[in-house]
Amino acid sequence: MKTAVRKSEILESKAFVINYLNDPFFDTNWHFHSEYQLFVVLEGRGTRFIGDNISHFQEGDVVFIGPDMPHLWRNDDVFFNKNSQLRVQGIVIYFPNNLFGDCLLNKEEMLGIKQLFDRSKRGVEFYGQTEKKIVAMMKDLLYLPGVEGIIQLLTILKVLSDSTEFRYISSLGYTNTAKEGDKDRMNEVYTFIMQNYRKNISLEEVAEIANMSPTSFSRFFKVKANKSFSSFIIELRIGYACKLLLEDNNTIAQICYESGYNTLSNFNKQFKEITHKTPYEYKKEYLKAI
Repeated sequence: MKTAVRKSEILESKAFVINYLNDPFFDTNWHFHSEYQLFVVLEGRGTRFIGDNISHFQEGDVVFIGPDMPHLWRNDDVFFNKNSQLRVQGIVIYFPNNLFGDCLLNKEEMLGIKQLFDRSKRGVEFYGQTEKKIVAMMKDLLYLPGVEGIIQLLTILKVLSDSTEFRYISSLGYTNTAKEGDKDRMNEVYTFIMQNYRKNISLEEVAEIANMSPTSFSRFFKVKANKSFSSFIIELRIGYACKLLLEDNNTIAQICYESGYNTLSNFNKQFKEITHKTPYEYKKEYLKAI
């Protein structure tokens, strides 16, 4: 996985920063920073990388991540086409990890928010009524100045801390091992993988791009991504297959080959290993929920 670059998102003079995003595509840099981040996707689709997790994202994606959690929302290839008229929209909030200080955060009244911050170390995504409520509150926050904004931020955190409509994102015990010195090498590897993961990619081919031996690259990649290179490719392909299952009417066989698989049996096996459902069950459950 592309090694993350450390970024600073907020000035020390500010309690928090909220930005409205309206661009051709989201930030393409895999990065991390010392602030907490709450992000909602209002428009746009693609693949989301948070810690060691790879997932499809679309409108309504609400994610809260803690300090130093590497992340990237990469839009689908169609967003990068030269003549694309597509746009992405989102709202992102950053606030420093010492905003409340130990004195306030350790008080009884802040227990729920403190637990929310603990959960954010793995990254959490929210859904259901919580998602709808948070999106509306973040839109309001865009126009609230000064202390009113801080009160609204606290209210948002209270809603998140009370919610049971959430899922953890990264695996238990995930640790960011990213180093600035690996940036250029992994930039090239990551770009190549994202452009070619639906084709046959050999370990030797990618190791050559990283200017490493296959054995060294395999160890290096597993440390950075918390998974093997082959597992990373499989998760990308299955994530893309999930997207196709929900967005078009192609047959499962067509989606299998479009996702980079040569045999339907292997596709079905790996799909179930990752999603715990067959492709048919996955699509049926989605259609039932909408």
